[in-house]
Amino acid sequence: MYTIGQVSEMTGLPVSTLRYYDKEGLFPGMERQSGIRKFGDRELEALRVIECLKKSGLEIRDIRQFMDWCAQGSETYPQRRELFVRQKAAVEAELERMERVRDMLIFKCWYYEQAMADGNEDRLSAMTPEEMPADIRRAWENAHRA
Repeated sequence: MYTIGQVSEMTGLPVSTLRYYDKEGLFPGMERQSGIRKFGDRELEALRVIECLKKSGLEIRDIRQFMDWCAQGSETYPQRRELFVRQKAAVEAELERMERVRDMLIFKCWYYEQAMADGNEDRLSAMTPEEMPADIRRAWENAHRA
């Protein structure tokens, strides 16, 4: 069993966040000794799932719904699975969007390195994607995808 301070140190989450999660009912059945929260393995795993869902874009009220489903038992497996399927799709879409952002940054870094070497942008402005190095062309194409 761990104190809230120990969990805060282990996870890097502020104590105030852990108290908030508890207040929101995200640790049902958490043990208390003389009013002091005691985090066990179950709460630590719940915290990992909570942080995963939060980072995937889910709001606390929806995470609370997930925790309620967990407390209801196996009949809620389909709802729980669907929630994770939805969040996985959302994360995959965000990763794709961020890959396009990264590729624009790659292209622009290359572009301005070339412009500095040339002393101007004339050659680059006239350049077609086919004239770019293959890796830069791939980045440019991905960044300019519709």
